[in-house]
Amino acid sequence: MKKILQDYKAGKVSLTTVLKKLKTLPYEDIEFAKLDTHREIRKGFPETIFCQGKTTPQILQILQKLPADQNILLTKANKTIFTAVKKLIAIASYNEAAKTIVIPRYKPRKKKGTILILTAGTSDIPVAEEAVVTAEIMGNKVEKVYDVGVAGVHRLFDIKEKIFHANVIIVIAGMEGALASIVGGLASKPVIAVPTSVGYGASFHGIAPLLTMLNCCAEGVAVVNIDNGFGAGYFASLINR
Repeated sequence: MKKILQDYKAGKVSLTTVLKKLKTLPYEDIEFAKLDTHREIRKGFPETIFCQGKTTPQILQILQKLPADQNILLTKANKTIFTAVKKLIAIASYNEAAKTIVIPRYKPRKKKGTILILTAGTSDIPVAEEAVVTAEIMGNKVEKVYDVGVAGVHRLFDIKEKIFHANVIIVIAGMEGALASIVGGLASKPVIAVPTSVGYGASFHGIAPLLTMLNCCAEGVAVVNIDNGFGAGYFASLINR
């Protein structure tokens, strides 16, 4: 909004163009979706495209309608979707582990603190990478340490200085999800726990670690949904801001 008005004042755009742009705020209706074009102004980060359940043509149409000066994040995207997006927008990049697509139009303002992302096991890395990509595109410095779960808890103590110095910590764990409780008991900063669907039958596709994390007795631990790396990265960025 500010840029539109500045451009009009400077004579760079016509009144007709300004009115046309303002008309699409706060959202644009394209029948199958109502695009929240106002979200970056309101929340500080534009609408993220959740690809699961959407067709490739729908995703491409959404991309064409979103403001061309915004950074864009697409989550739960497969290689087929990325190939189509890459043809449309050459600067798009793909993180295969995270299943995310990033379209970087500008460098976000860097935040001062560090977000530390830990996983209990190697199998939790895809969820962690989604959190990493989300936090980084929002302008955060991210450190990540993988495979430091409770089956070898001594590995965690080797990185205690990172835990002490981080501004926010994201802990990602499947199986029984106990890592979040241990980190919560060590850290003086907010801990965001992410249960993953990794585990044997009795983990119930993430229900067991979810319940463990919700029942955590360590203070300062918040929990997001199963496999929700995006939600954890976003929440951590808000805290770090």
